[in-house]
Amino acid sequence: GFLRSRYGGTMAQALRTVLPAVKKTKEKTRKVVHSKKSKDDLILEQSALLARKRHSRAKERLLSALLEHPDIPWEELTGRLSIPPAAIRDYEKSGILEIETLRDFRSPLGSVRAGENHWSLPELSEAQRAICDRFLEAFDRGERHTYLLHGVTGSGKTEVYMELIAGVIARGFQAIVLIPEISLTYQTVMRFYLRFGEQVSIIHSRLGQGIRGDQFDRARSGELSVMIGPRSALFTPFSNLGLIIIDEEHESAYKSSQVPRYHAREAAIERARLCHASVFLGSATPSVESFEKAKTGEYTLFSLPSRAKADSQLPETFVVDLREELRAGNKTMISRLLAEKMHRCLIEGRQSMLFLNRRGSFGFVSCRACGKVLKCPHCEVSLSLHRDGRLHCHYCGYREEKPRVCPDCGSRYIGSMNAGTEKVEEIVHQLFPTARVLRMDADTTAGKDGHQKILEQFANHDADILVGTQMIVKGHDFPDVSLVGILAADMSLHTGAFRSAEQTFQLIVQAAGRAGRGQVRGEAVIQTYSPDNFAIDAAAKSDYYSFFEKEIQFRKLFSYPPAGHMLSVEVSSKTEGAARAMAGFLCQSARSDALLCQQGVQVSPVMEPRISKLKDVYYRLIILKHSSTQALARARERVEAAFLSEKAPGNADIWFDLE
Repeated sequence: GFLRSRYGGTMAQALRTVLPAVKKTKEKTRKVVHSKKSKDDLILEQSALLARKRHSRAKERLLSALLEHPDIPWEELTGRLSIPPAAIRDYEKSGILEIETLRDFRSPLGSVRAGENHWSLPELSEAQRAICDRFLEAFDRGERHTYLLHGVTGSGKTEVYMELIAGVIARGFQAIVLIPEISLTYQTVMRFYLRFGEQVSIIHSRLGQGIRGDQFDRARSGELSVMIGPRSALFTPFSNLGLIIIDEEHESAYKSSQVPRYHAREAAIERARLCHASVFLGSATPSVESFEKAKTGEYTLFSLPSRAKADSQLPETFVVDLREELRAGNKTMISRLLAEKMHRCLIEGRQSMLFLNRRGSFGFVSCRACGKVLKCPHCEVSLSLHRDGRLHCHYCGYREEKPRVCPDCGSRYIGSMNAGTEKVEEIVHQLFPTARVLRMDADTTAGKDGHQKILEQFANHDADILVGTQMIVKGHDFPDVSLVGILAADMSLHTGAFRSAEQTFQLIVQAAGRAGRGQVRGEAVIQTYSPDNFAIDAAAKSDYYSFFEKEIQFRKLFSYPPAGHMLSVEVSSKTEGAARAMAGFLCQSARSDALLCQQGVQVSPVMEPRISKLKDVYYRLIILKHSSTQALARARERVEAAFLSEKAPGNADIWFDLE
């Protein structure tokens, strides 16, 4: 009922979300590789392999994997690590490992014998232990709260999660761990598995329906105590749920794009309320909404302000003003400082990553000479260039003509930026003709296992420089990358969305964090036309508190979440006239509704969304604003009633999205 009443859609759609359809399929046999040697013997074997002038990179990866985990599913070795079956068979013949074939395979993790690994528990720091003790003391008193853990990158949030789960399980309860799907890596899951063994399982979109159904059956029967996965794992049928953990709680992946368009954080808090459980959120860059609730006392705030490893340092950051580059005659996308540092990396045999921030690259108009971005005078968000040649605001419907010169400095260098990864790759080849460059974007990863193949090539040092979009900065760990160049950091700053500064801050902090994962301290070069922007300045300093204080003032000034709330009503139709007619009817109905007027619900005019036509379907948008989500839930019901009334024009559909 919560999903239906808060986010709209039909009861059938809400039920399909909570009770995903699964079907039984024929069970398959799977293989698990077990080490037959001690850790010391494996180290000797690895030393002998590395001593050879030419050795198998695949066998090197295999030995490293066995040193980390003595029992590994075959699919992980041949899939994620790209180790040829022949290399595994060679080591089987020489007695280094054994291959176990399993029938009636029911767990996506395989028969990894966690109990035989003699894995020692990590020693918690004083700060980590204090957080766990406070949580469990409250839990034992019967108190159930929502907690937010703000911990810098590398502060050991996962260790805290595992200690909390262990405490909850010991008390006879179960736990759900939500992780953004892109972060659902083998290493992450294996850390939980080595701690909790057969009590833990995973569920995600790449699993077949049969295996997904098996995991829900195991949870229902009490065989499992911990379920790990993205949004869908939230609905695991545990009978005695005690804890829901949401890692990287700021990630946009937790917002569903299908009806009902629920947010996993809000749905988790509601499920916890119904089950008398606690919710534990964690992030290095918490969402503004969550941090504001922590500051006002609605959530309990915990903090880990320093890294777990004493010798671990955040990368050194440099901010380059691209306006100065233009004045100096450099019209390329790579600044002189970044080119110099890339050259040094090539000479010293280290690797670089160039992250092209394409988020929001469609539409916004700016001046390359002075950095001026054209914004809506009413909403303080950037205007978007549409096909009609005019600039549109997607919050209030304001429009204006696109100027030919910058209104501030008169420069002709004004327009939208359209450079992509291919252009960046071309520039890199011109600057460094001998460098080996890999490009990772939607085109190069289109084939089967496209992502994995490119990442594997880079990990094997088959390339010196990796150029890519968001996908290269999400959860990847390359020890030899000592330099990250963030190109066009402004892109996500001007998406035309009120969260643009927050997304920019998070992206830059995340991208910079790819540098210096090994022995050498990393460097990050942030290129921007807006070096004085508070989000970019705070990201360069990794100063979340400074960013939050300025951002929350902006949200309160314009009544954006969490200071206010918005309900988007999206109208779609196969004919433009029907979409326009229905949107106009609903807009007029909402504006003349006595209850909505009495409650002070603001209704925008009908607007064209950023993409007003897609696959021969036309779209129109109306936005309703109010400080209360309850008022907007009632407004949604009134709009739905108008849509279903006999007076409404036909041949159109509507969708709702609550912010």
